[in-house]
Amino acid sequence: MIISRSPLRISLFGGGTDYPEWFNKNESIVIGGTINKYSYIHARYLPKIFNFNYRLRYFKTELTKNIKDIHHGPYREILKYFDCSKENIEIIHTSDLPALSGLGSSSSSTVSAINAISNLRGSFLNKKNLANLAIKIERNILKESVGFQDQIFSAFGGFNSIKFKMNEDYAVEDLLSNKKKIDKLNKSSILIWSGQQRLGQNLEKGKINKIKKNLLDKNLRKIQKISEEAYEEFVKSDWDLKKIGELMSSYWLEKKRLSKDVSTKKVDQICKIAIKSGAYGVKLLGAGGGGFVYILCAPSRKKLIIKNLSNYRNVDFQFENSGSCIIYNKFLS
Repeated sequence: MIISRSPLRISLFGGGTDYPEWFNKNESIVIGGTINKYSYIHARYLPKIFNFNYRLRYFKTELTKNIKDIHHGPYREILKYFDCSKENIEIIHTSDLPALSGLGSSSSSTVSAINAISNLRGSFLNKKNLANLAIKIERNILKESVGFQDQIFSAFGGFNSIKFKMNEDYAVEDLLSNKKKIDKLNKSSILIWSGQQRLGQNLEKGKINKIKKNLLDKNLRKIQKISEEAYEEFVKSDWDLKKIGELMSSYWLEKKRLSKDVSTKKVDQICKIAIKSGAYGVKLLGAGGGGFVYILCAPSRKKLIIKNLSNYRNVDFQFENSGSCIIYNKFLS
């Protein structure tokens, strides 16, 4: 048996500019970090005694004889890619937090499955190849309306900037290798669950269509400028969290202009309470329509903000830097 683990992520700046439809013509930078909440994949060979060859368990259970009959797109394409047509395999997915919540859980699951199946098949991928294969499967094969950041964050781990280049290449830079910096950020961060799950694919598809028609150029250039300012602040030795929070709120206001469906009344209420309680900045995570709200504040304000948002669930977390990894390998133990 192989057990892989890939982190979920919090994206702070640059969301919406990580589509190749945008960055193949423009500059793009995304800033965010992975957290100690994960998607897990258990993968193992099954004895050839069942009346099925593949057993998949996620929020559904699938039992099939042929890979082509698997409904879960990423898992089906991963099994195809690693030539598992003559094997009997089980894939089980679990996660620390709800799906469809703006934390990149779908891509985290894909990255975990690639890591698990590749190791099961004796093929070991480095972090960049792991991210690239996840992007290939989700974007090129399945034609999903997703960007590039989620797969990269989950594969690499850490608090990073990702600078996208016009040839669909990218460079990952660690922004918070200093333990004091990451501790400061952890003590200043709050993650609030809105209670609303959402299907981001429709929102993302709409954005991509608008990008192709050059309808979001003005908004995305503003997002790019805000993200560049945030990058300049993060690389300072003595960075100003209040300034980062203010930039984050500015980015969130601009992101809401991308689509009328990005925010909801409940999300707006959470953000309003947080700012009124003294938060430096707020933003909804992910494509929009619900999910988690990230709040940046002074450590001294953290308890008050959580108290004032007691009608909503607060998730205790820390930023992490492990990225996707194998946490159990029966063949090596």
